[in-house]
Amino acid sequence: MLSYRDPLGNDILMDAPIKRITQTARFRKLDRIKQNGPTFLVYPGAVHTRLCHSLGVYYTGRQILLAVLENSSPNFTIKGMRSFLIACLLHDIGHFPYAHSLKELSIREHEELAGDIIREDKELNKAIVAAGAEINDVIAIIDDKQKATGEIELYRHILSGALDPDKLDYLNRDAFFCGVPYGNQNNGFVISKLHIVNNRIAIERGAYQCIEHILFSKYLMYKNIYWHNDVRSATCMIKKALLSAIRDNILSVNDLYFIDDYDFDRIPEIYSSYAPLSLITDVRNSMLLSRVWEKEWIFDDIIKAEASDIYTRFETEDRIYKALLAYYPNLKPYQVIIDIPEPISFEADVNILNKDGSVEKFQEVTKLFTKDVEKQFASSLRYVAIYAPNFVSRKIVKEIIDGRKY
Repeated sequence: MLSYRDPLGNDILMDAPIKRITQTARFRKLDRIKQNGPTFLVYPGAVHTRLCHSLGVYYTGRQILLAVLENSSPNFTIKGMRSFLIACLLHDIGHFPYAHSLKELSIREHEELAGDIIREDKELNKAIVAAGAEINDVIAIIDDKQKATGEIELYRHILSGALDPDKLDYLNRDAFFCGVPYGNQNNGFVISKLHIVNNRIAIERGAYQCIEHILFSKYLMYKNIYWHNDVRSATCMIKKALLSAIRDNILSVNDLYFIDDYDFDRIPEIYSSYAPLSLITDVRNSMLLSRVWEKEWIFDDIIKAEASDIYTRFETEDRIYKALLAYYPNLKPYQVIIDIPEPISFEADVNILNKDGSVEKFQEVTKLFTKDVEKQFASSLRYVAIYAPNFVSRKIVKEIIDGRKY
């Protein structure tokens, strides 16, 4: 067995045919895409890549397989298990920079793009077959739009469920590289308590609190890392630049697929005459816009109603910009940005295995993550905000918004 040494302290074991997949050009490209985008501007250690995360998901997926084989003796086939492990390795191969920030556009999801790459890249295709996996099964495990039944459907559920190897890895990995304790999970303990029941993952009742811990960790990571004010500033600046360029036919969505961070950073240079793309350069140079107004999502009616759609958002931003122009004649139109974070869920569709062999839903067992609490956690994170240069007064913005002077 060959291995990679992981910074999280794991020896990632794989045989030569699977390691060959990690040496393909397509897989190596993941080492040129940061896992957490602009988070490194706030947490300088967060420069880890989607490649090291993908290796971690493979490692965690392998540990889950070993645990459920010991605990439940499911009827897994060798080819099926190898297809699952390779799907863990390749689950993010369709990712491109800031893909999550552009979900409001009609973009193709990275799982669908992964399927295209796996089908069409000859080097990768050949390596997968040589590793003893089935191409169509690997794609079906990654992309839930593909048809899957039986064993393959179960692998898909494992890869994208509440206790999936993706989440178990990224919470620990992101916390480690950001230097914070919030995301840390006892993955070894969680995995040791997993079983297969009725073709679904289940966790022993005595360990169900681990799900609560994962959900609370997810909340803290969003609050302190993923949706930190400066990270949101950088993200909405990138989003404004790209949406403006796409609206004005400078770029198309297709131009963003399959690129890496280096390609992305060249976009402002290639289209240097298009001013809004300078926001990308500003982010790269840590020249971030300031949050000059905010309101909790559940308490805001005005901006939320006017700007929930990305295209009406442009109109609202333009009206606010024109109102501010009377105070700040040097303000540029693309420097006023409304930020509306995407919805986030704290639901956990996972089964709890009782000692007598019966199964209950997590929501039936937990006393903490009830539906009302889940909604409160989600809503407390979401703020409608306006970002602008730091010379713009919060007081003036508040007067404009609250007094409807735009």
